[in-house]
Amino acid sequence: MIVWIDVVRLLHVLGACVLIGTGAGIAFFMVMAHRTRDAASIAHTAHIVVIADMLFTATAAVAQPITGFVLARYYGWPLWEGWIAVSLALYVFIGLFWLPVVSIQIKMRDEARTSAQTATPLSARYMLLYRIWFACGVPAFLAIVALLWLMVVRPAI
Repeated sequence: MIVWIDVVRLLHVLGACVLIGTGAGIAFFMVMAHRTRDAASIAHTAHIVVIADMLFTATAAVAQPITGFVLARYYGWPLWEGWIAVSLALYVFIGLFWLPVVSIQIKMRDEARTSAQTATPLSARYMLLYRIWFACGVPAFLAIVALLWLMVVRPAI
């Protein structure tokens, strides 16, 4: 028999998988499209990436703290317990990088779309946005790996 808390735990783990999987997938496809320097390819990829971010990443990002809170309450873990407090801090840290990245991806898409429509090379603005996007992705990805480690190991901190 499935107990409701098992469903919550499954949703929490699935949410973590979606966050890291979608994040890694988006990063891979954006980097690969960027490497082509083909504005139409970049615009198309960025268009899909923005949709995926809104559909999957945003949904999981909202669900994670809710399911995490329910799990913590059920198991009697205080939110200020070491590994949970560090996890929450990392979650906020990741969010501070992810929110600007969503906006940057939209701007990158629009810049690439304009370049494709006007048959001009990618703009200096696009190149700057890409560098900022990439620079934001590295610490966010490392932080989510650390957060997943905390979630699995639950070390005494």
